[in-house]
This record gives sequence, C-alpha cells and structure tokens, in this order.
Amino acid sequence: MNDPRLARLGELIVGYSIGLKPDQIIRIDSPSVATPLAEELYRAGLRAGGYPYANVELESLQEILVAEGSGDQLDFVSPVAETEVDRVDAIVTIWAERNTRAFTGADPARHQRLIAASRQLTNRRWERISAGELSWTGVLFPTAAHAQDAGMSLDDYERFVYRACHVEGDGDPVAHWQATQEELTRRAGQLARTHELRIVGPDTDLRIVVDGRRWEAADGRYNMPDGEVYSSPVETETEGEIRFTFPALFQGREVEDIRLRFEGGSVVRSEARRGGEFLDALLSMDDGSRRLGEVAFGLNYEIDRFTNNTLFDEKIGGTMHVALGSAFKELGGVNDSALHWDLVCDLRAEGEVYADAELVWRAGRFLEPAPAAVES
Repeated sequence: MNDPRLARLGELIVGYSIGLKPDQIIRIDSPSVATPLAEELYRAGLRAGGYPYANVELESLQEILVAEGSGDQLDFVSPVAETEVDRVDAIVTIWAERNTRAFTGADPARHQRLIAASRQLTNRRWERISAGELSWTGVLFPTAAHAQDAGMSLDDYERFVYRACHVEGDGDPVAHWQATQEELTRRAGQLARTHELRIVGPDTDLRIVVDGRRWEAADGRYNMPDGEVYSSPVETETEGEIRFTFPALFQGREVEDIRLRFEGGSVVRSEARRGGEFLDALLSMDDGSRRLGEVAFGLNYEIDRFTNNTLFDEKIGGTMHVALGSAFKELGGVNDSALHWDLVCDLRAEGEVYADAELVWRAGRFLEPAPAAVES
C-alpha cells in the first residue's frame, strides 16, 4: 500500500522545491532503500510534464571502493556523471541509509580522498545552480537506521520527518513554505546590514565577520525540510573558540564533542572526545578546509530535538551552525575546499549572539521580530 505522505512529499518537491516545468529533464538520485520515494518523485515528474529518470545507487559500493580501491580509483570521477550534471535541468537527491555508520572502521585518509573527489561534482552542481541553470533539492527518506540514530521507533520517526516537511496532515504544504520564505527573507535582510557577529555560549566565544556578504533564506528550495538563514563569513576574520556538544556525523563517521580555536580565520587548534583522527583528516583535506564557508541560524522550531542527522539538526530552532570548507560563491564567499561540513552549536539554554556589539539573540531566540522591510 502506497503511503499518501510520500505522494504529497513528491508533489511538494517537484512542484514547489524544484518548480519543474514541462519538457525539463529531472534526475532522481536514490539509494535502493529509498525506492518508494523515488517512485513518487518519478510520478510527480511525469504529471508535471517533465522527463524524469532515476539514478539508483547500491549503498555498499563506496564501502568497497574505500576498502579495496587504488589511489587512482578513489580519485576517479565518472565522465558520464560530469556530463549529466551539465545536461539535466533538475536533480533531486534522496538521502537514506540502511547503516549510518558504514564507514566507522574505514581508513580516514582513504575516506577523505574519496570525499574530496566526489566534491568535484557537488561544486559543479552549485556553479550551475548559482547561474540559474539547474534546480536541486535534497530530501531524506526515513529508514530504521535513521530512526535508531534519533532514538525513535520507525513509525514515530516517519511522523517526525513528514511533520517537519508539512505533508503529514491535510494542510497546504506549499502555503506553509511560502509563508516561511517571507519570514526568513525579512530576517536575512536584517542580517545583511551586520558587520560582525559574536557567538557566546558554554566554552564558546567566537567572532565572525560577515560584512559585505549576502544572507539567504532557506525556505524549502534546496532542502526539505528547511528553516534557516545563512551566509558565508569573511574567510580571514574568524577569531576565538567554539564547542559543538552535538555529535557531528559526516559520510558515515561520527566525531563527538568537537572544540575548535580560530586565529586569522583558520583553525589553529582542534580536539574531539571521539573521532579525532577523522577530524584531523578532514581539517587537512586542503587549504580551505580549516576556514569557515558558512554561518547560519537554525529557525525551524518544529524541529526541537537532536536526531543525529544534519539535514534536521542544523535547522533546530535555537541553534547555530557553521560549516568548515567550501563557501557559497553566490553569497560573496570565496573559500574553496573539497569539504563542506556543518557543525551544530546548541544555544537554546545559555547562548547569546551579538550583532555589532548589540545583543540580538538569547537562549535560542531573536529578541525582536524581523522588520517588515529593510532598506537595501
């Protein structure tokens, strides 16, 4: 029996997030475990008059490559995949895993090398997105492994995911995300006038310069669910310390209790309670991996718990996150890296944020609503 929530989610992504037009080509990237959602996206693509096709991946193949491949094979990027990124009009990426810890025992250096190679396609995709040539959305299909990470039953986790996307009930999900877009756009406009942010919390006192950088409202176009405002900091100006008490999961590996010290925009000291070797490997990936490519406020207060999945955790209302590595060129960022790793800082209990020395956020909330209009 088909799940009606999946059908609603497929329609929401194709019609709202992607905005697929007749005769456009849409590729659906899906692991085999997410076939039910891939099928609904395919149906929605057909109904929209597009030309959908699916790229179904076997989750075990990358594990085999990291374990058994040569250096050249780890670096290899398929020319077919490169061509497809340049030819399609839209891509939907479904994230779903049977085993979210598949790479726990993998060699960190070899795993880092594969990540660096795969980032080439990601960077090209973002170049086309920035040029208005490609639409892309990432969405999660809930599995038992994700539910286990979140400490929930599969039924409860499915309800959590579909509520966050606003396809659980009979309401209008498009209307919800359009209203979210309006609210977040006002907040992004306000932050665009800021020169410097100072983030203060437990073991955290970090200064981030955002002068001249544009802020973006994350309103369900690139991720579903969504709910944040983000920018790319000035790469050479980050100073101070920050602690991430939430575990950080990246490419099937977990690092716990990360602490970073920045000087002159770069990480000069790092430590973790667990997974430090992998942390060091990622920080050493290239010249840009020690600098910040993103700073963001999590503003989706319907996501109110940590689930060990960055798609949701970076949007938790009352948190902030920064990303090590690649910046958003369309927002004014210039940092280049094969890495883009989101790290979430929980500020809901004791956190404060100052904008140009003025307190604007306390205990996970802005102190004032965003203005209805901001002069450009």
